[in-house]
Amino acid sequence: MDQESPKNSAAEIPVTSNGEVDDAHEHSFNRDLKRSLPSGLGLSETQITSHGFDSTKEGIIEAGTFQGGQRTQIKSGPVILADEIKNPAMEKLELVRKWSLNTYKCTRQIISEKLGRGSRTVDLELEAQIDILRDNKKKYENILKLAQTLSTQLFQMVHTQRQLGDAFADLSLKSLELHEEFGYNADTQKLLAKNGETLLGAINFFIASVNTLVNKTIEDTLLTVKQYESARIEYDAYRTDLEELNLGPRDANTLPKIEQSQHLFQAHKEKYDKMRNDVSIKLKFLEENKVKVLHNQLVLFHNAIAAYFAGNQKQLEQTLKQFHIKLKTPGVDAPSWLEEQ
Repeated sequence: MDQESPKNSAAEIPVTSNGEVDDAHEHSFNRDLKRSLPSGLGLSETQITSHGFDSTKEGIIEAGTFQGGQRTQIKSGPVILADEIKNPAMEKLELVRKWSLNTYKCTRQIISEKLGRGSRTVDLELEAQIDILRDNKKKYENILKLAQTLSTQLFQMVHTQRQLGDAFADLSLKSLELHEEFGYNADTQKLLAKNGETLLGAINFFIASVNTLVNKTIEDTLLTVKQYESARIEYDAYRTDLEELNLGPRDANTLPKIEQSQHLFQAHKEKYDKMRNDVSIKLKFLEENKVKVLHNQLVLFHNAIAAYFAGNQKQLEQTLKQFHIKLKTPGVDAPSWLEEQ
């Protein structure tokens, strides 16, 4: 019996009828070889190419990526550096860093000024005007509060007078022996209520105008003043830094810092000058507007009060017409919803 010759590994590879290697066996061979690869090399990143037995390259492993069963080779190209890409997180971090540094410098400047160690820039004329404005605002607020109290009390009095007039009129009809006496008092109270409503309209108009002046116009100017004061603190903080650096040594390490400090100081100086100019302009226009508004409102308040207590109904009504104040007809209630239909 003939001894079987050892089988060649190439003979175990099935070959098709036209002499090509069987693809099914090739895929099976590739899977077996992938299992034997080190775990550090991902299977999705490899492609195993099997060649025929007549090839000089056997079992070559080529690295690459698979897309839809096809291998895509990595092509070389320009490399984009990380610092060329704008990172929003890094930008925000830089903004926070600048804000923190600016806050620290301003806080240090404020503390130094309160302790009497640091110097501050003072515009004597401008700051005197600001102090006067703040003092006047407090006084105008007090006038506004008192005028509102007067309006509330006058409203209660007018309401009481109208009720008293109605009560007198009712008794005038039911008491024949006192018909005239009750009738006189009813007419008097109704007339006082009518004049009181007219005066109340003038006082409320005065309150609305002063309230606009105090809580809108003056408040808007004081908001600009606060921005000016913040700019002044920043200016002094960076000025102090520059002065300290100029007093120190000048070498290769300090010169760039001095140059950067000079640049920051100049930027904050321009901001401070701009805010100072804005405050000066607003204070000028505010003073002109304040004089005009208060002049008209004080004339209105005086004439209305004087005409009311003098019992001059015609003069009281003429005062309201002069300032274009419209009132509803005294003693006439608003129409009901049925009458409006």
